[in-house]
Amino acid sequence: MEEVVIKGNRYYNQDCITGAQKNIKADSVDLIITDPPYGIDGDKLHRHYNRDEDFIVDGYVEIPADQYADFSHKWIQQAERILKPGGSIYIVSGYTNLYHILDALRDSELEEVNHIIWKYNFGVYTKKKYISSHYHILFYQKPGGERTFNLYSRYGHNERDKKGGSLNYQDREDVWIINREYKPGRKKNKNELPKDLLIKIMQYSSKQGDLVCDLFMGGFSTAEVAVGLKRKFVGFEIAESIFSSGVERIKNVKKGSLINKLRTPDSSKPKNQNQPWTNSEKKQLKKRYIDLQDEYEYKKDIIKKLCSEFGRGRFGIQRMLKKVMD
Repeated sequence: MEEVVIKGNRYYNQDCITGAQKNIKADSVDLIITDPPYGIDGDKLHRHYNRDEDFIVDGYVEIPADQYADFSHKWIQQAERILKPGGSIYIVSGYTNLYHILDALRDSELEEVNHIIWKYNFGVYTKKKYISSHYHILFYQKPGGERTFNLYSRYGHNERDKKGGSLNYQDREDVWIINREYKPGRKKNKNELPKDLLIKIMQYSSKQGDLVCDLFMGGFSTAEVAVGLKRKFVGFEIAESIFSSGVERIKNVKKGSLINKLRTPDSSKPKNQNQPWTNSEKKQLKKRYIDLQDEYEYKKDIIKKLCSEFGRGRFGIQRMLKKVMD
């Protein structure tokens, strides 16, 4: 059972390097999200970290440390080949072999967009050093095309928290606090990525109908989210037992099942946003700013009031204030 096709999506029980070369055309994938083996004896971690492996699907394939550099170069070469110009890739990595992955990326034509830190719960307890509770997410693009980045897919331009901070800005900071999923008594793969993390990546970096690829499928979480968000999918998993378990899971995922669960961003815009300022408005803005200083203690509250009065966004108000108050 080397290939399984379910509802038009393709799943390969193959090594991703030779499998991608054989089965995926160059310049055909819109987005790659993948979590490669970490090269740290992942098949034996429970011996060190007191992990309960009763519900872990057997078969995890680790990469020997002395092979990790060559392995990283080879699979990243395939990732570069199959990505469309303008396509994006997100690579989740621990720190032990991060330098090998970075070296392979620098040896490619892929370009760095962001180096994201994913902060999670369930860090490994230690007594004589700091607790490791984060992974690296390397966000790169293939040059030569327009990269998809859906700026307001999750939060609108003017959505604020209770303190007036921009929710859109906060959601796009490069430190993500997303907990791992706790699944007591349920079969799972080692180091499954949480669905909230995968949803966030796909919302920002893909559109419905785009082709998403995972070169190391593991528990098929990326596939589940892709199908649930109406993306097309292709992926690889070399371990037969893990692949078989994942195939059974994906059969029960309905296309578009996650769409209605997404929050709807507030897309409303201030009525005068992007409109040129008249001289009369500039004078009135300066006057109102001076008057409101007697009414409000904090500048952020003055800005909020001015946004409402002038029908403009926060940044527009701030930029014009710099000019008129000089």
